[in-house]
Amino acid sequence: MAHSRRVDLNLLQVLEAIHDEGGVTRAAERLNLGQSAISHSLARLRLLFGDPLFARDGRRLVATPLTRALIGPLRHGLQSLDQLVTGAGRFDPARAEAQYTISLRDPTETLMLPPIMSRIARAAPGVDLRTVQVRRRNLETALANGSVDLAIDIALPLSEGIRRQRLVADRMVVVARRAHPHVARGLKLKTYLAQDHVLVTSRRKGPGLEDVELSARGLRRHVRLRCRNYLAALRAVAQTDLVLTMAERYADALTAGLPTRILPLPFRMPTLDLYLYWHASVDDAANRWLRGLVGGAFKDAG
Repeated sequence: MAHSRRVDLNLLQVLEAIHDEGGVTRAAERLNLGQSAISHSLARLRLLFGDPLFARDGRRLVATPLTRALIGPLRHGLQSLDQLVTGAGRFDPARAEAQYTISLRDPTETLMLPPIMSRIARAAPGVDLRTVQVRRRNLETALANGSVDLAIDIALPLSEGIRRQRLVADRMVVVARRAHPHVARGLKLKTYLAQDHVLVTSRRKGPGLEDVELSARGLRRHVRLRCRNYLAALRAVAQTDLVLTMAERYADALTAGLPTRILPLPFRMPTLDLYLYWHASVDDAANRWLRGLVGGAFKDAG
């Protein structure tokens, strides 16, 4: 077993990168190092810990039990050191050299990533950004272990250890093609229920938010198309008599140039609220700066 005084901090960063990325090549890209340097560091780590640390499974390197036991305390230690180096209450984005990871979902990524990156480019040229989509059931763990710095999502039942800030409240609308034969004079509830619908979701089965609201009224609609991407769904709507229920701000932005129209939803439904999430343990100056930047991008987007 390695003695703490013999362990180079850079080696521990390599261990974390290989664990997160699942291979030497992607770890090298993440740390901006050569593959040979990563391989050499991995060999030193194996010698220090007396364990292979990773085993190959196809193209991926899978953590051994020892690595799985080490990774949580390792991340916590690296975060603590980062906060120590940053200094309490001090963060200069113009000089910062850092990489942050944000979990966000479609279409938030499509709509909000450009203004977020524009702000980063102006204020913090040394800051790199990665976006991922963490499953909601794993989001709290990802925020707690530091693999994700921030998350943008709907209201979620997370513990008190996860802080949140509401970014926007959006009403739901219906999108249909301009020449749709049944909505030329508007959209009544009876007409809405009689249409074939698109449901955009990452889940293979289960109702959408609008289906839950309809079910509470003893009503139901027919979902003819279930897909994962709003841009694809809107293109399908533009070429068929399908209709799509979605948040108004995304509908306004994503239907530009499409032969579609946006109609009021013909029944009452709660607004779709988006929240910014972060873990209480990383409420440092850098994280506060990043939260402010993201919140400002949403505010400017209206």
